[in-house]
Amino acid sequence: MVQPRIQRKLVSVVVADVVGFSRLTELDEEGTHARLGALQRDLIKPKINEHHGRIIKNTGDGALLEFASVVDAVRCAVEIQREMIDRNADFPEDRRIVFRIGINLGDVIVEPDDIHGDGVNVAARLEGLAEPGGVCISGTAHDQVRDRLPYFFAEKGEQTVKNISRPVRVYSLGANAIAALPASPPSVGNQSPWRHWSNSWLAAAAGTAAVLVVAAGLWLGFKPAKEPSPAGAVPLSIVVLPFANLSGDPAQDYLADAITEELTTALSRSKGTFVIARSTAFTYKGKPIDVKQIGKDLGVRYALEGSAQPSNTKVRVTAQFIDAETGAHLWADQFDVDRSNLLEMQDEIVLRLSRALSFQFLVAGIARGDRAPPGNLDAQDLAMRCAADIYRGRWATAASLCVRALQIDPRNVPALNISAFLIIFPVILAQSEDPLAATRQADELISRALAIDPNDDHARVVKAWVLMAQNRHEEAIVEAERGLTLSPSNVDAYMAIGVANNFLCRPERVFEAVDKAIRLSPRDPYLGGFYEAKAEAYFVMHQDANTIEWIQRSAILQSVDPYARLMLASAFALSGQQAKAGEAIKAYLADSRTKSRTISQFQTQQLAMADNPRWLAYNSRFAEGLRKAGLPD
Repeated sequence: MVQPRIQRKLVSVVVADVVGFSRLTELDEEGTHARLGALQRDLIKPKINEHHGRIIKNTGDGALLEFASVVDAVRCAVEIQREMIDRNADFPEDRRIVFRIGINLGDVIVEPDDIHGDGVNVAARLEGLAEPGGVCISGTAHDQVRDRLPYFFAEKGEQTVKNISRPVRVYSLGANAIAALPASPPSVGNQSPWRHWSNSWLAAAAGTAAVLVVAAGLWLGFKPAKEPSPAGAVPLSIVVLPFANLSGDPAQDYLADAITEELTTALSRSKGTFVIARSTAFTYKGKPIDVKQIGKDLGVRYALEGSAQPSNTKVRVTAQFIDAETGAHLWADQFDVDRSNLLEMQDEIVLRLSRALSFQFLVAGIARGDRAPPGNLDAQDLAMRCAADIYRGRWATAASLCVRALQIDPRNVPALNISAFLIIFPVILAQSEDPLAATRQADELISRALAIDPNDDHARVVKAWVLMAQNRHEEAIVEAERGLTLSPSNVDAYMAIGVANNFLCRPERVFEAVDKAIRLSPRDPYLGGFYEAKAEAYFVMHQDANTIEWIQRSAILQSVDPYARLMLASAFALSGQQAKAGEAIKAYLADSRTKSRTISQFQTQQLAMADNPRWLAYNSRFAEGLRKAGLPD
C-alpha cells in the first residue's frame, strides 16, 4: 500500500502563552476566562488577521499561529505585547494577563488542522525563554527581520533547549524595550484603527496653515477607508520620495533635495495628513523604488515622487502621485519654472495635486507670499547645498557653505538657521570651548532669522535649542511647539521637546516626544540621536541597564556623541561593570569632539543649563559614575 506523501512547508511559527495562568485562574477563574476571551476577540484575532496570520489552535492559555512572512509575524507579536501594556495599566500587578511569545522560521509537517515538527518545537522553546511581556525569536527569524523592522533584538547567543539536538541562536526583545515603543493603533470593532492615535497627533497639528478635506464623489474613485490598507496606513498618509536629479551632474543633487523637502513641508501643513519626515524618506535616495513595499514599511497609503532637470536658469520638474497599496499612478504633471521661483512652483504642485484628486485645500497661508523671498539667488543656492550636507552628516562642509551664503546675503534665513544650530549644539552636549560666547553668537544669528521670517519652522526649533542653553526649558518647549504648528512633520521639533524635558527631568514626556519623532521618521539618519535621548530619560529614572541598552542601540546606527559616551561610562560604573566603564572613558577621551576632559569641566557646562533640584541630583549621580569610571576630577 502506497503511503500518502507527507506535506511540508516553510512557515513562521508563533507560540504564545499566558504567564502564570494557573495562578490567575485560582485567583479569579471566571474573570480571567472572560478577560482572556475579550482579548482574543478584540485584540489578538484582529491583529493576527491584520498581519495575514492564521490560528492553528488555541491551547487554553496559549496559541499556535503561522504566518507566511516573518516580518508580519514579528510585527504582530510586538504590537500585541505593546498593546497589552496599556490594557493592563488599570489592573493590579498580580491580576495582569501577560504573554510570552516565541517565533521561529522553520520547515513543518502540515496536517489539515495542525502543524508539527522541529520548526514548531523550537518556537515553543523560544516562548519559554522569553521574558514576561517579551518576544524571543530564532536566528533564522532574526536574519529575515534585522534590516526590515525598527526593533532591536538583543543577541542571547546559542542556547541548548529541550528535545532539540542542535543549539538554537536566540534573540530577545524585552518588555522594557517594548514599553518604550510607540503605542500601536488598536484594531477593534467598527472604529477606525487609527482614530485614537490620529486624534492625539492631529491635536499637535491644530492651527496649521492649510486644511485638507476629502470631497464627495471623487472622480478617481478614492475614498477614505473604514479599515486600514494591508499596510495599516492612515487614509491620507503620504511619503514624498527623493526627487531624482536628471541633469547628469551629481553636484546638482541638492536642488532636487530642496524640492523634496519643501514639498514635504507644504503637505505636512495640511490638517488631516500624516507625512513621513524628509530624513526617513531620503534613506531611499538612489535606491530601486518599490512603492508598494515602501508603503508597507512606512505605513503610508500614498507616495509622491518625481524628478528635477535643472539648466542654467530653469528647472523642469515632473511629479507623480501613486497609490502605495496598488502601485497605480493617480496623477502626474510637469512644470517648467525659473530657478528663482522654486517656492511658488512647489506650492503649485500641491495645489494641482489637490485639484487632480478632488481634495480641497483651504489655501490661506499655504502660498509663500508671507514668507521672505531669498535676497540673492547665489546665496540661496549655497544655503540649499548647506542643508543637503547637514542631512548627509557633513557638518564642517555645511558650516563653510553657510558662511559663504551669509557673506553674499546676510538675510538668508536657512543659512542663519544652520549656522546657529552648528554653534549651539556643542553647548547642549557640554562640549563647547566657550559656551557663553557660543550661546550669545547662536542667539544673535537665530534672532536675525526670526526677525526676517517669523514663520520659519526650522528657525523656531533652533531657537528652542538656544533657549535650552540659556536654562529656559519651558520656553524652549513652547518654541518647538510653534515649529510643529508651522510644520507638523518636523521631527527636530519633537527631538527638541524631548531633550528639554530631559533637562527638566520629566522622562515620561521625553518618551512621548521622541516616540512621535520615531513614528514620523522611522529610518531617520539621526535615529541614533533619538535613542540617546531615551537613554538619558532612563538615566534620570536610575534605570542603568536600560540606559546602556539604548546607547548601544544608538551605536549600531551612528557614531556615539561625547555626551552619550560619558553617560554610558557612568551607567556602566554605577551598575558595577568597571572594565566596560573604563573602555567607554578611553573612547570618550579619544574622540576628536571631546572638549570637557575633566568632571568639573563637564559639570560646569551641564549645571549652567539647568538648576532644578532633580537635575542637580541627576548631575551628582552622573559625576559619581564618572569618578568610578576613572574620568579625572
